[in-house]
Amino acid sequence: MQKNKVFGWSIAVALAGFLFGFDTIVISGADQPIQRLWDMSPLFHGVFIMSMALWGTVIGALFGGIPCDRYGRKKTLFWIGILYLISAVGSGIAWSPASFSFFRFIGGLGVGASSVAAPTYIAEISSPANRGKLVALYQFNIVFGILVAFFSNYFIGRVVENEAWRWMLGVEAIPAAIYSLWVLTVPDSPRWLLLKANQEAAAKGVLQHMYDTMEQVNKVVHEITHSVAHTVNNSLFQKKFNYALTLAFLIAFFNQLSGINFVLYYAPRLLEAAGIGAEDALFQSTSIGIVNLIFTLVGMYLIDRMGRRTLIIIGSIGYIVSLSVVSWAYATGADQMIILTFVLMFIASHAVGQGAVIWVFISEIFPTDVRANGQAWGSGTHWVFAALITALTPFFISLVGDNPWPLFAFFAAMMVLQLLFGVFMMPETKGISLEDLEKKIVKIE
Repeated sequence: MQKNKVFGWSIAVALAGFLFGFDTIVISGADQPIQRLWDMSPLFHGVFIMSMALWGTVIGALFGGIPCDRYGRKKTLFWIGILYLISAVGSGIAWSPASFSFFRFIGGLGVGASSVAAPTYIAEISSPANRGKLVALYQFNIVFGILVAFFSNYFIGRVVENEAWRWMLGVEAIPAAIYSLWVLTVPDSPRWLLLKANQEAAAKGVLQHMYDTMEQVNKVVHEITHSVAHTVNNSLFQKKFNYALTLAFLIAFFNQLSGINFVLYYAPRLLEAAGIGAEDALFQSTSIGIVNLIFTLVGMYLIDRMGRRTLIIIGSIGYIVSLSVVSWAYATGADQMIILTFVLMFIASHAVGQGAVIWVFISEIFPTDVRANGQAWGSGTHWVFAALITALTPFFISLVGDNPWPLFAFFAAMMVLQLLFGVFMMPETKGISLEDLEKKIVKIE
């Protein structure tokens, strides 16, 4: 029963991931209608409309660790829900490119902060045995939100005749309100209570739901307090954290240099370039969401069995094969079903590999005292490259004449580098306590 409470808290917090996925992908249905409505150039459209939420995400991710440490993970998660709510309503009633960009930026702040607060919180209420699959609930909710956004866009597009994009964006207010209320029912992280709020009794109360005996609880409390006993300076940018910082940067960098946001954000446009009609392209985009969801479940099943490093290696091989074939298919004008099939293989490779691993891995490799800021570092890296790629995609597509084969070839080459990272540099973190991982990764002088 106690373990069920931990699972319930994880589900509530992981719903921030649902809003993350829905908010970032719902724009794909509004992409071309908005560009036509306000008559914008490809570069202006990419930078100020399509990627504006992502620039908010960069800010939210880079600074999300501050409220997490100062006010607690729980309060931060609640206000993230409020940001989503404001963004959804505002984007739906936007009256100009400037107002639309502003409200999308507000939602981006929520996305970025959630990518710091939610994985950090779940990692800190999980035991080593189930930490991988519980933190991966966040990723599951991201892809579930993506799937719902694709279906929502498709059905709203068929039912609403005029300015359907407003309803596509505004409907997010419903799950945002539900999440904001639900997250109020979770306790604060025991590690935050112990180290930041100095509330040992409250921390032990939460830990009792994670472990079977008080002896185990007291042992964990001792390990947590001992892990920071040697800390004099808790700044993230110290020599002893260089390895962890490098690992977080590289896994986040490769996540976006796979081209995942390029495919997800511009799925209808890319499928139309393959010769699929506009309405069929919007519908076929839902298949991307379905495959993403199915293989995310596979990744969640495997992450605590096969490990994080193994999944990155498997995913990298899938990336290289699928991206190479898609590039070849666009370049030679191959059958559109070849393109769709290998785009779906690409999505499956991402879901099993990077999608399942990134938020888990970053949440594990930093010590408790700097975990929120370490998560912000990794998340910020992720979102900077996501924003750059999303902003520049319409421009680069216009340069290659609506045939994106060079872009897919570039992403395939990047995934060769990721494979080398997985084989030669990435450590395995499965089944190891957060305190023991600190000893393995952080260089204590």
